[in-house]
Amino acid sequence: MFGEGFDMNALMQQAQKLQEDMAKAQEEMASRTFTSTAGGDLVSVTLNGQGNLESVTIKPEAAEDVETLQDLIVAAFRSAKADADQALVESMPQVPGLGM
Repeated sequence: MFGEGFDMNALMQQAQKLQEDMAKAQEEMASRTFTSTAGGDLVSVTLNGQGNLESVTIKPEAAEDVETLQDLIVAAFRSAKADADQALVESMPQVPGLGM
């Protein structure tokens, strides 16, 4: 089934190392925060490493137009979420043989 020369122990060691590396990457991500702004810094949002919203800062002048304020909050959130997602991808260990 696996052919000659296949080393099941080596495969198990690789799997264990990958699992440990992934756990370490997840721990590191959990401690990070990602902050993005929109509207020339009128709105600022901060997400934790798991993508959960931690804080929103709104300058008073942004509150004059509620529709624009809503759009700015969404834009800042999306930007911070994209940063967090990219950091997560970059922090994950590479799996040999998958061409990543």
